[in-house]
Amino acid sequence: MLDSLLLPLAALPFPNIDPVIVRLGPVAIHWYGLAYVVGILFGWWYSKRLAATPGLWGPKGSPLKPEDIDDFLVWAALGIVLGGRIGYTLFYDFQRYLANPLDVFAIWQGGMSFHGGFAGTTLAMILFARSRKIPVWSMFDVVAAGVPVALGLVRLTNFINSELWGRPSDMPWAVVFPNGGPFPRHPSQVYEALLEGLVLFLLLWLLTHRFKRLATPGFVAGAFVAGYGAARICVEFFREPDAQLGYLAGGWLTMGMVLSLPMVAFGVWAMLRARAAAAS
Repeated sequence: MLDSLLLPLAALPFPNIDPVIVRLGPVAIHWYGLAYVVGILFGWWYSKRLAATPGLWGPKGSPLKPEDIDDFLVWAALGIVLGGRIGYTLFYDFQRYLANPLDVFAIWQGGMSFHGGFAGTTLAMILFARSRKIPVWSMFDVVAAGVPVALGLVRLTNFINSELWGRPSDMPWAVVFPNGGPFPRHPSQVYEALLEGLVLFLLLWLLTHRFKRLATPGFVAGAFVAGYGAARICVEFFREPDAQLGYLAGGWLTMGMVLSLPMVAFGVWAMLRARAAAAS
């Protein structure tokens, strides 16, 4: 009892950053939306740099032109937004949106699923690559390499929005979120920003620039998928599950874990497939 009373005294104060950057009449620009825009633009710029650097692709050179990345930008944005929203609607809060279908379009209220955005972007990449006769696995690689930056930025804005916070904690860096009850909680959004953003980006940078894995089509994409899935599963042990879903399978499994486990398996398979193809 005493420990629970002392928990809030050891917590870090929530910074209370306004989720809205600026209001222009009826229009409000949110950090959350800006993170998506900056993340997509960074991915566009970084993918163009990779496509335009022949030395990263081995003796055959890059199968993509920077102009291909320019044309894919709109496809990517649609895949991320539509897939992310549809995924959240179906997997995380279906009953709410079934009762209030127009809320599906209120993206500014939050509610985007990475797994849905991943599926939407993957479909967009397949369709675009086939339309341009670009090797699909190389398309996957060049796009995946820059995605962690967007993930990290969005997770930081989840923290600013005081959403997707972690489970109660007595760690010295725990935070009392304004809408998370009276007790300190793991800042799981920051954990995700570090693992899914910074660490995963550095790993993929090493694979592309130091180990020249773009010459092994599918390896970088596989490393991204497996790396994200592993990072997400790890953080799920500290993250509070969505209230409308709670815990699954006896009180420890979460929907995030369920959706991430196949990603780890697929990513490992993609890396093994890429190595086998390169050796043959």
